[in-house]
Amino acid sequence: MKTYKKYFKITASPADVYNALTNKTIIEIWTGEDAVMEDTPGTEFSMWEESINGLNLEFEKDHKIVQEWYFGEEDEEKKSIVTIKLHPDKKGTIMEVNQTNIPDDAYRNIAEGWEEDYYKGLNELFEE
Repeated sequence: MKTYKKYFKITASPADVYNALTNKTIIEIWTGEDAVMEDTPGTEFSMWEESINGLNLEFEKDHKIVQEWYFGEEDEEKKSIVTIKLHPDKKGTIMEVNQTNIPDDAYRNIAEGWEEDYYKGLNELFEE
């Protein structure tokens, strides 16, 4: 199992980034796909035609999101914890991503997804 950690600069306020990560309608705008999301602990979520799905664990408005992501079958070995922290920055937000317990065979796809799908999608949303 592997861990992924990276910091991304986004040119929007932490409140705007938080909203883009937790509001179903805005998620659908920047991903271009149907989504299931509400910022309530204990609720399930899915994005990108269910290629990402899991359980929302914790929310700290405009600052922190903690989720459990599922990989294939829903057993303990196939769950990964994702923590997103939003730090104010002079030009917007630093989005800190820390994902643990990533299956070795999924690591490359996960890393590319954070950079190509999440980061690129969020930047395009806020550049408009």
